[in-house]
Amino acid sequence: MNANFGAPSYSEHPELVDESALFNIDWAVPNYAVPSSRATIPEDSLTAPGDRVNAKVAIPRNAQRTNWTASGRVSRACENCRDQKAKCSGHRPVCHRCRDAGVGCSYGDRKKEKMAKQLNDLTSQVNTLESLLRDIYPRLDVSSSQLVDQTLKEMGSRTPLPQTNPFAPNLSTLLPSHTQQVNPHLSFTDTSPAFPFGIADYTEEDYNRDDKVQAMGFVGEHSEMAWLYRLKRDLDQDSSSPIKESAERPTISSVNYFQDDSDFPVLDSVDLTRWPPQHLADTLVDAYFHAVHPAFPIFGKATFLNQYRSFYSNPNSRPGKRWLALLNLVFAIATRHSLLTDQLRPDQDDHQTFFARAWSLSIGKVALLDHPDLQQVQVEGLAAFYLLSIGQVNRSWRIIGIAIRSAVTMGLNLRSESESVPHFSKEVRYRLWWALFMLDTVLSEMTGRPLSMGEIFCTTPLPVPFGEEDFWDDRVVQLITSQETRGAFFTSLLSDSTSTPPQDGASRKNLVPLGSSQTKRELRTPQAMVESQIHSTGLAPNTSLYFLYAVDLAHLLREAINILYAPRATRMSCREIETTISTFNDHADAWLSHLPAEFHFATPNANATQRFAHQRASLALRFYATKLIITQPSLRLYQSSTESKSPGATCDNMATICVQAACQMLDLLPEEADSSWLYGIAPWWCILHNIMQSTTILLVELFTRTHLGTLKATSLIQRVQKATRWLSEMSAKDPSSQRAWLVCMDILSRHGSKFGFNAERLEPSSAYVQS
Repeated sequence: MNANFGAPSYSEHPELVDESALFNIDWAVPNYAVPSSRATIPEDSLTAPGDRVNAKVAIPRNAQRTNWTASGRVSRACENCRDQKAKCSGHRPVCHRCRDAGVGCSYGDRKKEKMAKQLNDLTSQVNTLESLLRDIYPRLDVSSSQLVDQTLKEMGSRTPLPQTNPFAPNLSTLLPSHTQQVNPHLSFTDTSPAFPFGIADYTEEDYNRDDKVQAMGFVGEHSEMAWLYRLKRDLDQDSSSPIKESAERPTISSVNYFQDDSDFPVLDSVDLTRWPPQHLADTLVDAYFHAVHPAFPIFGKATFLNQYRSFYSNPNSRPGKRWLALLNLVFAIATRHSLLTDQLRPDQDDHQTFFARAWSLSIGKVALLDHPDLQQVQVEGLAAFYLLSIGQVNRSWRIIGIAIRSAVTMGLNLRSESESVPHFSKEVRYRLWWALFMLDTVLSEMTGRPLSMGEIFCTTPLPVPFGEEDFWDDRVVQLITSQETRGAFFTSLLSDSTSTPPQDGASRKNLVPLGSSQTKRELRTPQAMVESQIHSTGLAPNTSLYFLYAVDLAHLLREAINILYAPRATRMSCREIETTISTFNDHADAWLSHLPAEFHFATPNANATQRFAHQRASLALRFYATKLIITQPSLRLYQSSTESKSPGATCDNMATICVQAACQMLDLLPEEADSSWLYGIAPWWCILHNIMQSTTILLVELFTRTHLGTLKATSLIQRVQKATRWLSEMSAKDPSSQRAWLVCMDILSRHGSKFGFNAERLEPSSAYVQS
């Protein structure tokens, strides 16, 4: 709207002519003398004698509005005249004073117009800042989010932000806000909520309903059982002729293949003074240190063996109850492994008897009342490991939580600067902490539950990649005792400064614990110096180096779980989750690129020896399991997408990577099912979990993104059949494997006929016979 209150705009009406150009006068301008009429009237227009003296004469009007008033003031002065406090003619586009002075002339907005412009600008800024605040709000800590909430409350905001913490105020804002779009111009992939990815901040189960549900407990979204249950439920709902079911919706416990709901009696009448003969005990201890200790160094090998030899060689020795419980747990785990590898001897007790002794000595009535010490932490950690190995996953998860709390009570989550503790003992305690850390990570994967310890409270140094026998070497002692040398060593060993990781080359700054990463940032030394230190220490592939890389990868997995599967992820947009998935996937590839040749499993190495076959298999399974958990939300999106809202290219790429990782995990297994190879090479205590992870992903891909008759369908069918053959073979010795086979065959028999599956062709190798 023109500022001259309705005056004609010449740009809008070109037919109007500016008549001021026809008269070289300042007509009707204040403070100028009015000229005589004769000076402006032609002679032929003069009145004749006798005519009326006051005859009207046509007076041309100035077409240029000057906005003057009867008092001689103009309604608006130009900026120059206003600044100099001079009289302004008010002419537009140039007033007379500016024209005579030859300077630019401009008229500013009126006060109301200025206020309107300022209001529009401020409104735009508020909208921009509000959008920014909504983007960063899910990543704020509790105190920051409370400050934001309080500020918005004082401002009288009517649109509260979604909460990031359940303990923050305004709990009503925890309701889903996925119907609100931050930017309506973004595509579906940018603005859609995270709910289609499968993450939820609520439960649909009553976990107190019956014994079976109680035995299983809550199962979170990053467990393969949650993926399998969702697939089964969706297939049953979409089936044209579904199997008749009860009126009540089946619970997630219908796909549980672990043993928590089976009887688990602990013998009360066990003889606490009975021990196996030394030749049998030696066999069990050797089996334990071969099959368990490299991946689970919960105590010092040298110290334990010295105490063990003293116990059997000295009849008068009187070790404490906790050490005796520790020894019985070693026997129990080794016996469980010998049962799987067909090496169980007829003269040895079964693993339940050994565990019952350990329970009576230092777990059952003692653990919750007595104050913990280092041996009690080790006992609780080994008890959790044993329970996991026999399929008691729910019980194992609870016990590992107790063990970690006991470890925190002992300060094992912090770096030790005590002068009374020798460097050897410090390293053993550090490894105890990381052993619990690794077991907690595996159990979190299997149950889908939160991790027991936040890494923000951990400053325990990473375990040094040297065997215990090297702890007295002067060069290793310097590495252990010097914080500067240690920090520089791990910086060079685990960072990606020497090579470029895939794709965007993002740094892996989050792949090490908080304390260690701080040390690495603060204590950097020249690269040549660090390489010299590594060379001087004679670092070569060993089981301790394997454990270090396993811990490093576990940090990445734990961070991915905390960001992608926590309930707060429901407040993240799909674009944010897709970017996070892609970044974590790049970090996993960067980890793989730094793996030593002896441990590298992706590219065959002709010089690789059979010595580290166990370590390569374990790292391979851990790596592919990490990739599955990172990329699985992308695959989940296809189960809830529609034609109008299809996933974007990034999501499709990550879903493809997820399926590839599942195929690569199953490709690690020989084509012919051989349980002796499986339990002799692979991490036997959680191998069923890894097989079911990959099998579930392939089933989801087969039933949701695969067309019948394609090469892709043929490849997936072959791998699913291979997985069921392995589950069938494992069923002969493991009841959990038999249950897993039944769950898979139930889905394939009801919904896999179109892909040529015939459940009658595959039967378990034999019924499980418990020892």
